[in-house]
Amino acid sequence: MYVDVILNQPASRDYRVYIDQLETLHFDTKVLIVTNTTVASLHLETLQKKIEAKELYSVILPDGEQYKNMQSLNLILNACFEHRLDRKSLLIAFGGGVIGDMTGFAASIYQRGIDFIQIPTTLLSQVDASVGGKTGINNSYGKNLIGSFWQPRAVYCESVFLKTLPKREFSAGVAEMIKMAVTFDKAFFEWLETHDLEDEAHLKEAIAKSIAIKARVVALDETEQGIRAVLNYGHTFAHVIENQTHYTTFLHGEAVAIGMVMANILAQKLTFLNADEALRIVTLLEHYDLPTHYRIENVEAFYDAFFLDKKSEHAVIKFILAQGIGGYEISRNIPKEVVLEALKEANA
Repeated sequence: MYVDVILNQPASRDYRVYIDQLETLHFDTKVLIVTNTTVASLHLETLQKKIEAKELYSVILPDGEQYKNMQSLNLILNACFEHRLDRKSLLIAFGGGVIGDMTGFAASIYQRGIDFIQIPTTLLSQVDASVGGKTGINNSYGKNLIGSFWQPRAVYCESVFLKTLPKREFSAGVAEMIKMAVTFDKAFFEWLETHDLEDEAHLKEAIAKSIAIKARVVALDETEQGIRAVLNYGHTFAHVIENQTHYTTFLHGEAVAIGMVMANILAQKLTFLNADEALRIVTLLEHYDLPTHYRIENVEAFYDAFFLDKKSEHAVIKFILAQGIGGYEISRNIPKEVVLEALKEANA
């Protein structure tokens, strides 16, 4: 099973997302695997046996969103220099979204750009982060504020790597599936309501459906000038939550789940979403034990933090909101008092 990502940009190449098709990979060049301590202890040896390369190396980073920073990026780049990788060399991102984002960013700037491949090991990275070419790191001002668009040459999503995934990590990936279903595919949302993803066959189908949505959107808008921004549903709120909690309290998908609930409260105030639709979304999130509430200490400070988000433009906050289930609304210039009212209601 596979999904093709067809791009319209002349500088990018189309690529394929393979689902459970990872056999031996042959490379006539140097290859550097980038992974973290957790994935390395579980799966690195398995992956190394599947790769034949001119020279094969690995660099192992600390595990956690808090390490998605310039220091870790430098560790990757230093490994590239130490092993004398050239412009024909290849990086392999072997881990979750953090590893994928940092490896892709390193690939985009090392010697002005080399190839990389994504082999995501979390559900979230398989259905979302590994596809589309967004790369980057966090800093003290916010999430992914330093980065680039750099497409992988291929993506391999292997269900075997999900078998060792902690339950919270699994649920965090489901949140991203729900995000895409709510804004782009009502039938998929209804399917998620009636199919348990603990079932392996259902899970594989859901992964394929999610990747197909992501691929379609990226094909239309590779560098997020329009419709691709809709994939940030819930993220405007989530990024503030993650930054305020220093990336240590919530997994990214958990923060997105809370962000979707906050966005839905705002959408109801603007009559884009009704109470029944909002309840169905909360119910599906809670079915997978995802958090749906965050205590805001200072509503004004939370609001001000929106302006540090990449999606704010010319001091105007851009909110991605659900237009019913299966539709979306990109809203700008929402009055501050309405947003504050929604934040206060979310805080109740």
